[in-house]
Amino acid sequence: MKAMVLRTVGEPLELQNLPKPEASEDQLLLQVKSCGICRTDLHIIDGDLSNPKLPLILGHQVVGIVKEVGSSTTGFSVGDKVGVPWLGYTCGSCEFCKKGQENLCNNALFTGYNIDGGFAEYAVADAHFCFPIPKQYPTLQAAPLLCAGLIGYRSLRKTANAQTIGFYGFGSAAHILTQVALHQQKNVYAFTKPGDTEGQNFARSLGATWAGGSDTMPPQKLDAAIIFAPVGPLVPKALNAIKKGGKVVCAGIHMSDIPGFTYSDLWEERSIESVANLTRQDGTDFMELAPKIPIKSKVTSYPLEDANKALNDLREGNFEGSAVLKINED
Repeated sequence: MKAMVLRTVGEPLELQNLPKPEASEDQLLLQVKSCGICRTDLHIIDGDLSNPKLPLILGHQVVGIVKEVGSSTTGFSVGDKVGVPWLGYTCGSCEFCKKGQENLCNNALFTGYNIDGGFAEYAVADAHFCFPIPKQYPTLQAAPLLCAGLIGYRSLRKTANAQTIGFYGFGSAAHILTQVALHQQKNVYAFTKPGDTEGQNFARSLGATWAGGSDTMPPQKLDAAIIFAPVGPLVPKALNAIKKGGKVVCAGIHMSDIPGFTYSDLWEERSIESVANLTRQDGTDFMELAPKIPIKSKVTSYPLEDANKALNDLREGNFEGSAVLKINED
């Protein structure tokens, strides 16, 4: 099979011909149809996330067709369309797994980081961490749901009953989450890079109540804010934009250092919370909700061989919505 492989941190991915993987008794062998590009992929390549498995096939927003089912696997059949998310394995026995917090598992393994992912023509995945994909979802549309959508959904849940919510960084996750928030009759305030009028117009086109630069304050105080951009200085800015008792949720796996801020910015029961990974229940709930809305991802597609270009375009902000590798043609 063809695969785009990270051999050295800091270097571009290399197109290689590799043996097709074989499914163990607990795994599914998938013919990969599409795989989303995520900012986490950039963090791995850049060394912001330490100790990835090397060589490594990146990609943790995988949509594929089941070609083989492991001997002890139930619930899936050859021909099923499934998705593979970031969380690829948990031990089930550590203190966090026992408390229902498998996203914090001490022994977790992650797709496209500790486990080879979907920047390839074939992939294997633990069947316990695969989600059925609704048949009506095109594979390109489904891929961004598996990280941008799932992490965004978990972040939105953290804001509880907030009705006015700010999204800092209007990329793949925010454009999906806007559709969820509007479905829940919430008001979205979109913050982009200063001067990014195209991004602000994109947010408004999806139904955002207001859109402006991250260097500005919204026209009213917000109930909560979710920060998708990996930019630490946005934390005190978001604290200043929320009401008393409001919450700032940091949705990324990596963020630059948060600068100091005064206690008065945090006072009056404002809070800051991070989001780590996802649980299988998040996936089950979100994949049931997505077709009911229905969520429509705005996708820019690339062939597998152009994965480096897709990653660079993500880094430079050269597209709206999500980038997805289109791998095996239907």
